[in-house]
Amino acid sequence: MRKTIVLLLPFLLVALVASAQRPTPSSVAVKYLYGKNSPAKVLQHVRIVDGTGVAALEDQTILIEGNKISSIGPDVTVPSNAEIFDLTGYTVLPGLVGMHDHLYYLQRPNTDSEGSEPPTLLPQMTFSAPRMYLANGVTTIRTAGSVEPYADINLRRLIDSGSLIGPHIEPTAPYLQGPSEIFMQMHTLTGPDDATAFVKFWAASGSTNFKAYMHITRAELGAAIQAAHALHLKVTGHLCSVTYPEAAELGIDNLEHGFFVNTQLDPDKQPDQCSRETGSATLAKMTPDSPEAASLIKLLVDHHVAITSTLPVFEANLAGKPVLRAKALATLTPQALEAYLYNRNRRNTAPDSPALQRSTTNYKNGALLEHKFVEAGGLLIAGLDPTGNGATLPGFGDQHEVELLVTDAGFTPAEAIKIATLNGAIYLGEQDHIGSVQVGKDADLMVVKGNPLAHITDIENVEFVIEGGIAYDSIKLLESVKGHYGQY
Repeated sequence: MRKTIVLLLPFLLVALVASAQRPTPSSVAVKYLYGKNSPAKVLQHVRIVDGTGVAALEDQTILIEGNKISSIGPDVTVPSNAEIFDLTGYTVLPGLVGMHDHLYYLQRPNTDSEGSEPPTLLPQMTFSAPRMYLANGVTTIRTAGSVEPYADINLRRLIDSGSLIGPHIEPTAPYLQGPSEIFMQMHTLTGPDDATAFVKFWAASGSTNFKAYMHITRAELGAAIQAAHALHLKVTGHLCSVTYPEAAELGIDNLEHGFFVNTQLDPDKQPDQCSRETGSATLAKMTPDSPEAASLIKLLVDHHVAITSTLPVFEANLAGKPVLRAKALATLTPQALEAYLYNRNRRNTAPDSPALQRSTTNYKNGALLEHKFVEAGGLLIAGLDPTGNGATLPGFGDQHEVELLVTDAGFTPAEAIKIATLNGAIYLGEQDHIGSVQVGKDADLMVVKGNPLAHITDIENVEFVIEGGIAYDSIKLLESVKGHYGQY
């Protein structure tokens, strides 16, 4: 049951009764169900990776009644009316909790060998993105920045009521951004008072999170944090004008993109201004075992600042990365696919240079710094940032984030899965409801063929996803968006 804030007792009672029941799938959603959608479901002979980081449980049975997990064990009593799934050879995991999962697509007009023409645009993918997330096992997302906030807020309500298909959404307000020409769809703050009013307005409108962006000032960020905390809400940031130490001292709750965008050691960094290198020089100097890294990590841990890992969007800067997945590319419109492959080929055929070499070194530093952060007791959460065009696609990129936490950041598969599930739930304050496979929690689960603890890429083999007790067919959902991502 999700947390709901209501002011009047009669409405509270109605909300509690409603939330204890599964929403009825719409006539559209019925086309994408897996099985008969019986109120009681039994997952038999399944391996469980529960999201807490412990070893898998083999040959288990999970009983789902309504929208809850009611029983787990090797010998579970099966109700006579239950729908039974024999899942020998399959693994059940918690649904992924995507903590940097936008609902828009990044478009660069008239891309050619010289670059692209302004303005860069962020059209909303309200139809395709939610289905792509859900099909790939993502059952909860935080949008981590919105350009169509009312669409995100209303989509949350329509999905939770069963009218539309997708993961549960924690909608982030529009970006808290200072003067910039990066994205014309963003509001420009005029000072601390504007930041305070902005937070209050969007909190009242239904946003549950806030995100500071690259050109915010320290005074504006401090005001936004103070206003959000007064409402018991949190602020994250993709920063540049404000350094990580400055943001931590101001009380920020979360920092996006691992350690890739910290500008504290950039040589041209000026107060409240974005540096020319936007963190590249800092990351080159801040090697995982450096005293600068140790000092920063201690500061972040002491101030309880969570870090969001978004390794896929930075891996995409490396030659030959990511490995192309036909199933993922099939979701793109022909125009979006052509643009992505064109840019990917430009990168892969570019001559070697010190800049490219530093990108490779910095990527390794950034990945290993995330491991150091966790070793020191920090809360690492996971997302993908679907702004890399075909390189980081909703859902597919969330899976790849888990893979990169293993292959590049050095976590065990069980640790990586915990980062991408339970840790996100903890940050959202929803760990009593989602994030792990445990009795009494919401039935938000992904079922994959194989064993991700032995082969982490098996996390890609999603057979079906259970969201709020309703089972959706992954293949059917992906077929419904084939050729549409980048269009709507």
